[in-house]
Amino acid sequence: MTVLPYKDQTVSKKEQVAKMFDDISGKYDFLNHTLSMGIDRLWRKKAINLLKEDNPKLILDIATGTGDFAIAALRLNPDKVIGVDISRGMLEVGKEKIKKLNLESKIELSLGDSEGLEFEENKFDAVIVAFGVRNFEHLEEGLQDMYRVMKDAGKVVILEFSRPRLFPFKQLYNFYFRWILPKIGRLISKDQAAYTYLPESVKAFPDGQDFLDVLNKTGFKNTACKSLTFGISSIYTGIK
Repeated sequence: MTVLPYKDQTVSKKEQVAKMFDDISGKYDFLNHTLSMGIDRLWRKKAINLLKEDNPKLILDIATGTGDFAIAALRLNPDKVIGVDISRGMLEVGKEKIKKLNLESKIELSLGDSEGLEFEENKFDAVIVAFGVRNFEHLEEGLQDMYRVMKDAGKVVILEFSRPRLFPFKQLYNFYFRWILPKIGRLISKDQAAYTYLPESVKAFPDGQDFLDVLNKTGFKNTACKSLTFGISSIYTGIK
């Protein structure tokens, strides 16, 4: 089932997602950290730590948004992190952030489609994605293109929301995602759809073993899933 941000529009999911993130780009970082109570920073750190032993020198950050995951990846001391995103608004916020941090020599952000990456085969030591794969219009196509641009033995690290299964956290999570988060998101961002789309897209996403099955089908090996914070999010890894 394809979940769309704007159900009354006839344009593609890709176009709708780009518009949605353009609309909320100015408030995105504030909302992201506030609605997760800052835990998203810890999640990114844990995900990046899974690349320490690999010592990647060239990293691709897909759906980079405002660049938080790309910035976190600098803890690995790579030569370069290249971030791509379909939202011009998010990229503009990210570029300004990187400029203020004086990281322009280390991080490069550009417009890019996760399902049609404009890079040659076998280019990157690692590919990372944070909270972006569930927004792909065609999940397998996006994963296949990630696989294509990675070097042999390169690692993919994907951080994504998942669904808690244990009582009572499952019930608390569902209540927060369904009733609290959309109201706060709409109040601050003024976008009526963005924070309704979030819980709907998480619910429709094939998390846990289902997503590992998709990674395996794409060609990745040694795939693994690490659950975080009672299952609110998960880190998925795989090797080309």
